[in-house]
Amino acid sequence: MTESDLVTVRTSTGKELKVHTYLFINNEFVPGKGPKIETINPTTEEVICAVHSADASDVDAAVESSHVCFEKTWRKVAPSERGRLINKLADLMERDKDELATLEALDNGKAFTVARDIDITDSIACYRYFAGWADKIHGKTIDTTFDKWCYTRHEPLGVVGAVIPWNYPIMMATWKFAPALAAGNCIVMKTSELTPLSAYKFAELVKEAGFPAGVVNIITGYGYTTGSFLSSHKKVSKMAFTGSTLTGRKIMEASSGSNLKKLQLELGGKSAQIVCADADLDNAALHAHGGIFNNHGQSCNAGSRILVQESVLDLFLQHFVKYTKDIKLGDPFAEDTFQGPQISKAQFDKILGYIELGQKEGATLYYGGKRYGDKGYFIEPTIFINCKNSMRIMQEEIFGPVVAITTFKTIDEAIEIANDSDYGLAGGVYTSNIDTAIKVSNELKAGTVWVNCFDIFDQSTPFGGYKQSGFGKELGKYALQEYTQVKVVKIQRLGL
Repeated sequence: MTESDLVTVRTSTGKELKVHTYLFINNEFVPGKGPKIETINPTTEEVICAVHSADASDVDAAVESSHVCFEKTWRKVAPSERGRLINKLADLMERDKDELATLEALDNGKAFTVARDIDITDSIACYRYFAGWADKIHGKTIDTTFDKWCYTRHEPLGVVGAVIPWNYPIMMATWKFAPALAAGNCIVMKTSELTPLSAYKFAELVKEAGFPAGVVNIITGYGYTTGSFLSSHKKVSKMAFTGSTLTGRKIMEASSGSNLKKLQLELGGKSAQIVCADADLDNAALHAHGGIFNNHGQSCNAGSRILVQESVLDLFLQHFVKYTKDIKLGDPFAEDTFQGPQISKAQFDKILGYIELGQKEGATLYYGGKRYGDKGYFIEPTIFINCKNSMRIMQEEIFGPVVAITTFKTIDEAIEIANDSDYGLAGGVYTSNIDTAIKVSNELKAGTVWVNCFDIFDQSTPFGGYKQSGFGKELGKYALQEYTQVKVVKIQRLGL
């Protein structure tokens, strides 16, 4: 660690803190050979600092560090010791929760209270959950014939490559790190070039916790360079990726063109929330509102299509608009802020472009639809009604605080509309009828279906998509299957 690695940054409240700007390779912060990348504060549109990026040689160094560590050290560490280290890491995150949340609010723009009380808190719980699994990953003995003994081993993959998005920097990293480490893998993670700061604070805690050098390596860079180098590397046994479907396809191509890596892809979404006439409409509006406007609409599972039974549309809108009007936009460090800025100028422009497109397509702009303020990438929560499912605002992932609302007559029609999408990450239904809840849940082509709620997660519950929303599961016991491979051993008993 050198002074040139550490840079002092300042929040809107005047708080100062030092951040790492170097790559984290082999338990040390080292300068990268790629171009420096400016990290922008989306609240002020000003540069926070410049971080180093990784070129091909830096990626090689990180992967080699993890490869050597896995072969010589980490795979031989007792599972209970892996669990102890993961729990220690969770303890340190708990200690430094405020600093991690501050960095998330600074370069991501999400509310500090949300980052602290949800993202970081849930991430700590996730590490503790998988720490408990570390010494419970077992194979089986299989009774075949009297003269043979057969058993299976669930072995780690080796070096895992991970590429995470900018919308939940610590949480998405956690969903990869926690099961990968518990299963005995080493991991090289590329942060988003937009939000690297909290990941490097996390790297500092990894070293403090006592993980051997090479177990965790964290680098930054653009997807088309650093991400491509990582996903094409022949010593990487698996790629875990959360992000766009377009990038997911490129990672699949890189896998097939290199060493047929195991893949886990959590990609885009255009989730539908179905509101039935017999639902508790206030509860439906409350949860549907959070389903789209949580995290400024920047969630892959966002319920950005709301399907309302015709007879209750007006009443539902009354409740929904009431909650929308209560949204407090502003400085992420203000205690009452719910919605901060969008992540970047590019995303800001893209969202405003979709709002303009929705009006041109014939949808009715019912609420919002404009920039908020004159500084920062703030956009008003936006509601469209009278939408047709063929409209681009109903089919394409906007990734912002924009919801498109349409109506249906029958449950079968609602299911048909909901499934008329390239994506299948999540869905939801609001109803007081258990038969309707079961029918919709079974018929929706989506990896997760929420009933009378939305966007509710727990570290014990698996999450992943159908169709072009990807494959593989994060979280829960199912996630361990993504980071292990099964070996069969058959032994001939001699002398019988």
